Amino acid sequence: MKLSVKQITQTGLFAALIAVCAQIAIPMPGGVPMTLQVWAILLTALVLGAKSGGLAALIYVLMGSVGVPVFAQFTGGMGIVLGPTGGFILSFPLMAIIVGAGAKKGGRVSLAVALFAALSVNFAAGMLHFAFVMQSTVTTAFLASVAPFLPIAGLQMLVFVIWGPNIKTLLARAVRT
Repeated sequence: MKLSVKQITQTGLFAALIAVCAQIAIPMPGGVPMTLQVWAILLTALVLGAKSGGLAALIYVLMGSVGVPVFAQFTGGMGIVLGPTGGFILSFPLMAIIVGAGAKKGGRVSLAVALFAALSVNFAAGMLHFAFVMQSTVTTAFLASVAPFLPIAGLQMLVFVIWGPNIKTLLARAVRT
């Protein structure tokens, strides 16, 4: 994969944006904090596309995995990735690829399908990982790690389907200047 200096810069900036958004967190009783990480992943994919968006998400995950405190509440390391929230984190690059591919097709329907698929992957990976790590049932994992986030996910999908193409155009124009 050959990237231009502009693509490398944008990828790094969006990886940093994901890290900043991870710090805007509300602790939840189930142990999975509500953050703006997912919003940042979706925005990254929408603006950068599948390749660079997936790479930005992968860089974020790798930075956190090696101990850089970029995950929620300034945490990092393999303990977080292997802990209850690890499945959510590990799904971020795939989420970005799915949304980036859907956004490239154009149209609100393609974007809505991609957003639904990406969020479904995130929830499934996070819930199954949570159930495994916490040695709980899938039902308990769903109630603790997915159910509280469904209204926010629906709102994110709505916002990105309605305003996503406009946001992409505005940010692309701003980057060109």
